[in-house]
Amino acid sequence: MRSITMPARRQFLKTSALAGGGLMLSLYLPVRDRMAQAGGIAGDADEALFVPNAFIRITADNWVTLMVDKSEMGQGVMTSLPMLLADEMDADWTRVHIEQAPASPAYVNPMLGMQATGGSTSVRSSWLALRQAGAVARALLLEAASAQWNVDRGNCHARSGVIYGPAGQQASFGSVAAAAAKLPVPVDAKLKDPKDFTLIGKPVARVDVPSKTNGTAVFGIDVQVPGMLIASVVQCPSFGGKLVAVDDRAALKVPGVQAVVPISSGVAVVATDFWSAKTGREALKIHWDRGPDATMDDASILAMFREGAKEAGAVAWRVGQGDAALQQKPGWTMLEATYTVPFLAHATMEPMNCTAHVQKDRCDIWGPTQAQTFNQITASKITGLAQSAIYVHTTFLGGGFGRRFEQDFVAQAVEISKAVSRPVKVIWLREDDTRHDAYRPANLAILRAAIGPDKQLGAWSHKIVGPSIMSRVFPSHVKGGLDETSVQGAVDLPYDLPNAQTRYVMRNTPIPVGFWRSVGHSINAFTVESFMDEVAHAAGQDPYQFRRGLLGHDKRALETLDIAARMAGWGQPLPPGHFHGIAMHHSFGSYVSEVAEVSVSKTGEVRVHRVSCAVDCGHVVNPDTVRAQMESAINFGLTAALLDGIQVRDGGVVQANFDTYRMLRIDAAPHIAVHIVPSIEAPGGIGEPGTPPIAPAVTNAIFAATGKRVRQLPISTHQLRT
Repeated sequence: MRSITMPARRQFLKTSALAGGGLMLSLYLPVRDRMAQAGGIAGDADEALFVPNAFIRITADNWVTLMVDKSEMGQGVMTSLPMLLADEMDADWTRVHIEQAPASPAYVNPMLGMQATGGSTSVRSSWLALRQAGAVARALLLEAASAQWNVDRGNCHARSGVIYGPAGQQASFGSVAAAAAKLPVPVDAKLKDPKDFTLIGKPVARVDVPSKTNGTAVFGIDVQVPGMLIASVVQCPSFGGKLVAVDDRAALKVPGVQAVVPISSGVAVVATDFWSAKTGREALKIHWDRGPDATMDDASILAMFREGAKEAGAVAWRVGQGDAALQQKPGWTMLEATYTVPFLAHATMEPMNCTAHVQKDRCDIWGPTQAQTFNQITASKITGLAQSAIYVHTTFLGGGFGRRFEQDFVAQAVEISKAVSRPVKVIWLREDDTRHDAYRPANLAILRAAIGPDKQLGAWSHKIVGPSIMSRVFPSHVKGGLDETSVQGAVDLPYDLPNAQTRYVMRNTPIPVGFWRSVGHSINAFTVESFMDEVAHAAGQDPYQFRRGLLGHDKRALETLDIAARMAGWGQPLPPGHFHGIAMHHSFGSYVSEVAEVSVSKTGEVRVHRVSCAVDCGHVVNPDTVRAQMESAINFGLTAALLDGIQVRDGGVVQANFDTYRMLRIDAAPHIAVHIVPSIEAPGGIGEPGTPPIAPAVTNAIFAATGKRVRQLPISTHQLRT
């Protein structure tokens, strides 16, 4: 029976040491020293070529264990990654055991340069490496069995955890594992022909679902450590403010409160339980210096963006004559529109939390994290310990969306534990998370286009003004004033545009901005696909057919567009009061087209009834996961498009909890149909590409229903009453 284990590093080392008689294999990485760092295990890999970033372990009792180095935040990575390995091994899927990998340089995500989960990179970064590891394991097992039977290896084959010989011999993986472990690792293990896959491409039930439905799954908030205290932190209500003084006398009288600790981000109340910590924080009397931006609000931020729009900006993309082609010409139709989007919070369902235990010679961190390497760096800076002495125990994540890439909640736990010399779990209130997130950037965009007398799009211009994520997170990645995440989805468009130019003007505020599901794509797909609809309307053409005419050279984009339109019955009669809107977007190596079927009531209420979605994400590992991620991404994007953005007043965030920062409820979720385009292309991302097209698909449908263009999100701020 398959199972999942999320062990402490110490447990992992112990288990590995006891696995005598079994086979343990390393995966490919070019630095052999990392093997010891990852598991303290010396393997048989070639000295010059191989070191591990994960391990296969086959024990004598015929269990195959895989270390998963990515964080499971609901995207199905604990199923899809083992599928890659097990298929190439020809392992028995019912005898696969999965363990969460510890934090180690051995598990660096090659697409991100650190051990981290995000950017829709999990399968893309593991597709080849895990298959190669599986192929190596299969080759070693075959070699061991053939030697035992004194037959040629080429006359043996593996199936479902058993080696078969030419004369009917049979040997389980476990029975030859010890012999296989003594063989040299082949450098040319042959990968399977995709037609021989037994798991890859098949719908496989998620292995993490049973524990999540029976309550045994361990999320960060479930962690219990002997002697642990609970902490709640009060932070300055305005961005850029700081603590001046705190009167903690009343708080210290609350039963259960053990200490009040000023830390770099505020004031922590440490108690024996959460309720005491929460009660204690409410008893604090704090004097804040609210900083130089205490009067900042939405209007002042928008004014700053509008002023920035007067600048030329950094050129991010140019085709043909660029925006110079937008010069007024006789007979040409010129269009211009301004779009804005608000800051957005991540609003993960599991509140921010982290448990830390700082000791003299080590620091342990338990938590739902997307960035183990960053956790080690953060804790090392606070404690002065070497990164190798920082042990990160990754739990399940109750939603990530980029929020758990941040380090604020980890830093708080480490700081407080160091101060009180006890293990401490920090738990954020929902209000803390809403008002102290690293938000999706607000943004202003000015789009211009020129339509020739032939009704063709002759020129396209897109200027983006807004804060930069990379200038805060990775400043060295900002070159010439250009943050590439800010222009994602606004450059390298799949449309055949004779003249196009995209510019970026950086305008940072004291509000921290971070990676939010699909990052810049979610913003720019809204503006690009909405304005493309405006251009089609101005050209007097059907928006679907207009896009078709511009996608002739990109067959994958065109195919998803055609399939989504066909699924929705584009151009066919709809129920009374229902209208279609269409959008297409390319992100993270995948193409997604969506058609939204929408109605708008006389009172202006928008209802999304149905979404038809076609996705080409290259080679599919688990189609069930792909469909689930498309459905999740569409509902995630609908929440942001339809409901609430973050509002800023008096230098801080207005919203606090789910009554003012609402989530899409089940009764408002549309029926979603997903078609996966068969493909042999390299795998594309799947966690994020479903989000960008949904907002413009809905707003384009609203235009079809009402004749009103939605150029500002969220839609709830518009007057659509008829």
